[in-house]
Amino acid sequence: MELHCRSAETENMTIDAPTPFGRALCAMITPFTEEGALDLDGAQRLADHLVSRGCDGLVLSGTTGESPTTTDAEKAALVEAVREAVDGRASIVTGVGTFDTRHTVELAREAEKAGADAVLVVSPYYSRPPQDALEEHFRTVADASGLPVVLYDIPGRTGTRIEPDTVIRLAEHPRIVAVKDCSYDFLGAQKVLSRTELAYYAGCDEHNLALTAVGGAGYISTVANVVPEQLRAVIDALEAGDTPVSARLQQRATPLIELMMAAGLPGTVTAKALLGELGLPAGPVRAPLRPAGREAVDGLLAAYEECVAG
Repeated sequence: MELHCRSAETENMTIDAPTPFGRALCAMITPFTEEGALDLDGAQRLADHLVSRGCDGLVLSGTTGESPTTTDAEKAALVEAVREAVDGRASIVTGVGTFDTRHTVELAREAEKAGADAVLVVSPYYSRPPQDALEEHFRTVADASGLPVVLYDIPGRTGTRIEPDTVIRLAEHPRIVAVKDCSYDFLGAQKVLSRTELAYYAGCDEHNLALTAVGGAGYISTVANVVPEQLRAVIDALEAGDTPVSARLQQRATPLIELMMAAGLPGTVTAKALLGELGLPAGPVRAPLRPAGREAVDGLLAAYEECVAG
């Protein structure tokens, strides 16, 4: 018996998901001068470069942006500078998450004053609060300003998962609108997608296509610092209904994704190494991070050239 599952409706189906900040977001590095100071001019030039090459939004002061080693004043100045550079062409989400609820509230309010469009709030790290305390933390931060909140679930760094049932409850809050998902729990993500209207962004580049295909909003990508157009093309092909092309483009990016994100060096280090080689603003990383060695940089360059060649 032959089953015919395709129809005109499914043949031309496009992604239908909430995308409050766009689909293609870059978790932007924070450029520093060679002396290690905040490079606001470099941040503006890099922001313009990324937006001009397909990024709908920029996520500042996240993991890739070295938020643990930038000051509160630097975070606010970065938002103001990038906002001026993009001039309404892209959304600006800024990280305010810390291990201290009071401090996180203060940063959220400062982000609003600086002109951010939303805040990214990671689970409080080190203290590992239980789920009810975690839920209260996020609600407190969401109540503290008028900005939309993106929950940042990255238990590998924080030690605490935002469990799917907790996310579902938090979705009831009118200002909690999105998730950056680095949980590596694909089933959990689909559970939340099926029961909420949250915009779900892949936070791990190897999941960009897969999570978007099941109803995710798109991605918040470290690798987009260096190949913004190539990653955007993956989502564009999927949205156009050309799944085979989308899959091939994702596969082409896989060697670079693996080297940048899963080869032993933090994504901040690999992104800054490549940006420096490409003549784009980056500068050094701040301690305790250390720069990539020459052998690692050569490998990254080879993977980059392969990714952009086709």
